Amino acid sequence: MLQKQELLSKSCYMSLHAVNIIYLRHNVFDPATYDKLMSEAPKFKLITPILSDRLRINGSLARKGIRDLMAKGTIRMVSIHSSQQMATHN
Repeated sequence: MLQKQELLSKSCYMSLHAVNIIYLRHNVFDPATYDKLMSEAPKFKLITPILSDRLRINGSLARKGIRDLMAKGTIRMVSIHSSQQMATHN
């Protein structure tokens, strides 16, 4: 890491580092977990952020996955509350 930093100028190094951070933010799920979410979650009767237990991911990823499934139209929202969201398959 230090060798790269010594070879590159500081501005070039910082711009490369910023690109890597942006890339990691857009790819939240690893491919295996994302495929499992897309194939199994629409088959559940009740879909809540409890997906975190079934898929072994944290709650924020479960909520993002639910939003992604809703955007694709595979599930629909049944109830929205400040602390709980419930969805079901179409």
